[in-house]
Amino acid sequence: MNNELNYIEINRALWDAKTKHHISSAFYNMDNDGFINGATSLNEIELGLLGDVKDKTILHLQCHFGQDTLSLSRLGAKATGVDFSEEAIGKAQELNKQLGLDAEFICTDIYELPQKLDAQFDIVYASYGTIGWLPDMQQWAQIVARYLKPGGKFVFVEFHPVVWMFNYDFTGVEYSYFNKEAIVETAATTYADRKAEINMQEIGWNHDLAEVLQSLMNAGLRIDIFNEHDHSPYNCFRNMIEDEPKRYRIKGLEGKLPLLYSLVAVRA
Repeated sequence: MNNELNYIEINRALWDAKTKHHISSAFYNMDNDGFINGATSLNEIELGLLGDVKDKTILHLQCHFGQDTLSLSRLGAKATGVDFSEEAIGKAQELNKQLGLDAEFICTDIYELPQKLDAQFDIVYASYGTIGWLPDMQQWAQIVARYLKPGGKFVFVEFHPVVWMFNYDFTGVEYSYFNKEAIVETAATTYADRKAEINMQEIGWNHDLAEVLQSLMNAGLRIDIFNEHDHSPYNCFRNMIEDEPKRYRIKGLEGKLPLLYSLVAVRA
């Protein structure tokens, strides 16, 4: 079995390892003065697109260790989080119990989710660094559509594919904008803790905007909102500066580079 075919096992091992570092990192703000004490992990962009989620059913795809899922639960939603990392889902379930919330968590690769979950939701949500770990956008979009009630909406915030064209220092273009092939690399560390020693293989894909949007439309969804953003709410790349509160940009490329895009797609 080649690496591309084995990507789930390779990436799952990577994210199990990353989760152990992420839980204790300042990046995820898990201490008693932060998330544990009520701070939300949701940002301005997604909150604006989600709207009032009280009493809404929400499926959160690729939820990591559940911070956003639990933040949605704190806002009154009935939230279900999905992730393929056993380490992450175990922590999410622990936090759900510790915080006295009623979120649910499912450990599975999202392509296999229909084998484990038979339901529909008011909102399907995914954000920040998710689809780059998935090879097939058509199948992904079908999963999104499968879990939306008629009239339900998909809320999506993701790093812009232009970002993934650059080398890690943003000094030159190294990768294709288009989904040409699997990108196999070694993850030396992790964005949440640059001092962590990971040194594990990772496999990802770059998905251009047309691939993402057309896949959603092919799945029967209507794109109602689409925006591109020149900032990130996270200091997650090298050479970033915070030139506005919670708005990070690449130093020297401020205002010139799209870092995020966001959309709302509706099931008719």
